[in-house]
Amino acid sequence: MVEPATATQAAAPVMPQLKDELDIVIPTIRNLDFLEMWRPFFQPYHLIIVQDGDPSKTIKVPPGFDYELYNRNDINKILGPKASCISFKDSACRCFGYMVSKKKYIFTIDDDCFVAKDPSGKAVNALEQHIKNLLCPSTPFFFNTLYDPFREGADFVRGYPFSLREGVPTAVSHGLWLNIPDYDAPTQLVKPLERNTRFVDAVLTIPKGTLFPMCGMNLAFDRELIGPAMYFGLMGDGQPIGRYDDMWAGWCIKVICDHLGLGVKTGLPYIYHSKASNPFVNLRKEYKGIFWQEEIIPFFQQAVLPKDCTTVQKCYVELAKQVKEKLSKVDPYFDKLADAMVTWIKAWDELNPPTAGSVPNGKAA
Repeated sequence: MVEPATATQAAAPVMPQLKDELDIVIPTIRNLDFLEMWRPFFQPYHLIIVQDGDPSKTIKVPPGFDYELYNRNDINKILGPKASCISFKDSACRCFGYMVSKKKYIFTIDDDCFVAKDPSGKAVNALEQHIKNLLCPSTPFFFNTLYDPFREGADFVRGYPFSLREGVPTAVSHGLWLNIPDYDAPTQLVKPLERNTRFVDAVLTIPKGTLFPMCGMNLAFDRELIGPAMYFGLMGDGQPIGRYDDMWAGWCIKVICDHLGLGVKTGLPYIYHSKASNPFVNLRKEYKGIFWQEEIIPFFQQAVLPKDCTTVQKCYVELAKQVKEKLSKVDPYFDKLADAMVTWIKAWDELNPPTAGSVPNGKAA
């Protein structure tokens, strides 16, 4: 049986990395008692809490944490009419935290995610591993059978092209979960008691041209490299679909990372996912997406961005244009989503104007 680590098992790192360069973004509708378990790892960092639901409700944060908290009233005040692009009554609201951050890196986690233990019983510092992943290059153009060649004790195997061993900058680090897997509603319904107890000690780069289902509950990224594309779409209240927010963002960022020559890693770190959501509620949110994804995924697999798309913003606006042209026939929702994608970029640029001497996020591959 897999159990989470206790607060006493979670020893603080000697010197927290990127202390002044990283924000932790947490979407929530409840008091953040779970932070006590993460205190040894999170307390040195700044938190951005995005409160979903009723803005009149008071969210309690344990003492000693440096944080700012935004509710729906704050979002409306800061973005004005452009606040329409931020989802309501859905954890997709977390992307507002990405937008208002001024740091280079973001780590986002759900409030039902606890500290995991590795097979030796040691508490896993998820944030530390994400930082390692982001600070080491990715290898999307040729698969290394020893997985991440930049990890201690590994290297490039015989036959790996020397011309590709420098790797490319890592834009995204996608972590995994012990205990409750990130399943869709139909799988939850047929496997209600299934728990993930396998701790796979591996990090690998997702190859160029390969999509993946990104989960937002244990995720880190380089905001300067890919931040403008980390839009979690229109979900939740007033929308015909839910629980596709992070996956939509994942498909978008992967197409853009492939185009700009950036890397995406998955694997370590693990968190302990403590609570299974209601599969019947999930099915109501997902059922249209389950049908739609059979057309959405081929769309992203075939998407091609022009060479003149040399920044994340240009790539994203172009992708929005293609969504409107090719997915609106699936459902009018995608016409609305494409407009929201453009609004998101306009809002991002207003809050994050380019500085003198700034360079494009990446270069077309």
